Amino acid sequence: MELILKQDVENLGFKDDVVTVKNGYGRNFLIPQGQAVMATPSAKKVLAETLKQRAFKEKSIVDAANQTAEGLKALEIKIASKVGSGDKLFGSVNNIDIANALQKAGHEIDKKFISVAGGSVKRLGKYDAVIRLHREVSVDLPFEVVAEA
Repeated sequence: MELILKQDVENLGFKDDVVTVKNGYGRNFLIPQGQAVMATPSAKKVLAETLKQRAFKEKSIVDAANQTAEGLKALEIKIASKVGSGDKLFGSVNNIDIANALQKAGHEIDKKFISVAGGSVKRLGKYDAVIRLHREVSVDLPFEVVAEA
């Protein structure tokens, strides 16, 4: 079954993508939830026209995302956390903590666009997070978890 996504669906595609899914998934979940519509020939024509009009706007958005990515690459993020015995943390460091650190550095990025390998960090050390600024632009952000003084 071919569908046009009306919004981003994790592990499937982005808004306005034409995707092929199993009939039951499309009919019983995506369409009733309002996340997709049937990809009829007329719907595909409307989609093509919409994408053509959006192409120019999209270019400026991608350029802005690339500028933000360059700014993020220059950052050195250190997150202070309470430490127990050895290098084990009390609690953990996750995407919310990274979003707060980026906000202090002057970059407003929503926590849902930040992913940390493994979901959270529970020990001191250097780690990487992936920040998705746009569907075509993502940046690896190295950060370090240090002991609170």
